[in-house]
Amino acid sequence: MKKTLLSMFCALLLNVTLFAADRCPFPMPEVARPSIPNRSVTLTDFGAVGDGGTLCTEAFAKAMQALAKKGGGRLVVPAGIWLTGPIQFESHCELHVENGALVLFTADFDAYPMVETIYEGKKSTRKMSPLWAYEKEDVAITGRGSFDGQGQYWRPSKKVKFTSAQWQELTSGQGIEFKNIWYPDAKADSLAGKPGQPDMRRALQRPVLLEFTRCQRVLLQEATFSNSPAWNVHPFMCEDVTLERINVRNPWYAQNGDGLDLESCNRAIIKDCTFDVGDDAICIKSGKDAEGRSWKRPCQNVVIEGCTVLHGHGGFVIGSEMSSGARNIWVHNCVFNGTDTGLRMKSTRGRGGLVENIYIDHIYMVDIATDAFTFDLYYANKPVVGNSDKDTSSADAVPAVTEETPSFRNLYISDIVCQGAARAVWFNGLPEMPLSNLEMKNSLFVCRKGAEMHYAKDITFRNVKIQNSDGETISTDQTVTGFSQK
Repeated sequence: MKKTLLSMFCALLLNVTLFAADRCPFPMPEVARPSIPNRSVTLTDFGAVGDGGTLCTEAFAKAMQALAKKGGGRLVVPAGIWLTGPIQFESHCELHVENGALVLFTADFDAYPMVETIYEGKKSTRKMSPLWAYEKEDVAITGRGSFDGQGQYWRPSKKVKFTSAQWQELTSGQGIEFKNIWYPDAKADSLAGKPGQPDMRRALQRPVLLEFTRCQRVLLQEATFSNSPAWNVHPFMCEDVTLERINVRNPWYAQNGDGLDLESCNRAIIKDCTFDVGDDAICIKSGKDAEGRSWKRPCQNVVIEGCTVLHGHGGFVIGSEMSSGARNIWVHNCVFNGTDTGLRMKSTRGRGGLVENIYIDHIYMVDIATDAFTFDLYYANKPVVGNSDKDTSSADAVPAVTEETPSFRNLYISDIVCQGAARAVWFNGLPEMPLSNLEMKNSLFVCRKGAEMHYAKDITFRNVKIQNSDGETISTDQTVTGFSQK
């Protein structure tokens, strides 16, 4: 009897990887894991055929409903190619994709119902995500199988991102080229009455691959999430989120092809995951502008440990949608190999939001295309006056601090090693709200340009070595106060 209870307990823990909370630089609450009943069904029990051509949407739905009626359990997807529309999760259910299983989401536009959701920090009406859970408890995806969103049938592609040969190959299929953008599988939009223009619905309504909204106790473990029409993995307003050893992939040219967007979540662990994507890789968000501020749901109590980022616009990113704020984030022991930027923090006037108590240590970077560490509060925005972001010389042009003013403070960075970047550091706060109280220590940057700072105060570098081949090692101006180098 004791042995049976022990085995059931282990099953409920779902291969738990323990996190050493005593190492966390802030009091990290325990992250609860899903409780899944010890019963299972197999997808083939509900008529599914894994030949890549038979649509299995109904089989997935029946299997989930059968488990839900019994109080939950595990749905096993065996080896094979399982073509399907969106999979809607039920509470206390685990989707287990075995090694050799590929869940291939159909490119049929009409297979995905329209839903109210959140995208880029605001309410949006879009197609339902292929992996969808709304206000559920105890949901999990496990196993070494894969999910493919067939994003190539949804995403627009910009000509500037391709060589001429690549562009020729891309545009040889079905679709329309319009203003140097390729719209796949798009026909002339009869509603617009303009021959030659694409039908924009597919591009504008494309879903995120995984959207779990307002869920409690979420686990993603070991599976591969790839080729999304838009962002890949988007937990939104969830509590107790665990991501372990998952692989997240999008083509390098994928428009809006983020890896993980953890938005307004509380208590999360992202551990030993790999990202190779077309936009920001690991991103912290919390809504956009007035709508986001109204949520009053900061993204908080997050640990990111042991992750590897290959291609991505940023390795670890906060923003630019961070209007509900972010706090108590620890990023530890990660590798960024060939990302556009390493550490990337971005916002702009109008966002508002407070980002504070950010701890980043033991980050190892190589071949960073632009900045190893960038902080920019003029993201996607024009300067107050002049031709550059840092030119705000007219005091009359500087706005007052309001709830629309973003604020970043209390950032603690240590043990960073960057071997190769266009620039080591770029800090660019606002004249009315400088970057405040940042400490960086025990770090090495080997780069072409050094560090450049504007609108920052109380910045401390302790044992920070910058080996640059071009220009000044550290450049500041009158907008930087309280900078010290020790």
